Amino acid sequence: MKFIVTIDRDEDGVFVVECPSIPGCVSQGKTEEEAMANIKDAIKQCLEVRAERRMPLTVAMREVEVFA
Repeated sequence: MKFIVTIDRDEDGVFVVECPSIPGCVSQGKTEEEAMANIKDAIKQCLEVRAERRMPLTVAMREVEVFA
């Protein structure tokens, strides 16, 4: 499965990665590469927990257009 993730840096320079289609699925790392490896593991774990609890694996996402 493929997932879209967001990558940001916090005030300490740590890379924070989130998978928006899986609520609460967030990880981090000292480097972008470490953070990406960590989010892959986090996604696997989140999917396992959601399956065990019989929750939907992901939430619906839509694209919206906003005019400024």
